[in-house]
Amino acid sequence: MSLHVPTELNLHRHSKVLEVSFDDGASFNLSCEYLRVFSPSAEVQGHGPGQEVLQIGKEDVNIDQITPVGNYAVCLHFDDGHNTGIYSWDTLYDLGANQERNWRDYLARLSEAGVQRKPDN
Repeated sequence: MSLHVPTELNLHRHSKVLEVSFDDGASFNLSCEYLRVFSPSAEVQGHGPGQEVLQIGKEDVNIDQITPVGNYAVCLHFDDGHNTGIYSWDTLYDLGANQERNWRDYLARLSEAGVQRKPDN
């Protein structure tokens, strides 16, 4: 059973942000790019520690569709064709609560790979 239950889930297509509010009062604005590069799918996370695949060029990605998965998760369908990540409520909460650190680590990994993100519009 999920420790965190969302009370609201709103996709803002124009700004490419998924707003998620939880029953404990926490609320997070998660960019589509952030959700895409931290997808819980095996395609992104690999099948074990150290097998993560660095996602590059996802600055303009958006979410086309959100599909419920039982009472515990959603599947996000991105406009780049990626739709295999199942985002449990706890995963979304964790992504929100650790967004600053995760994003800093992602930018560092891009830099180490010699890749630059397109600047934010």
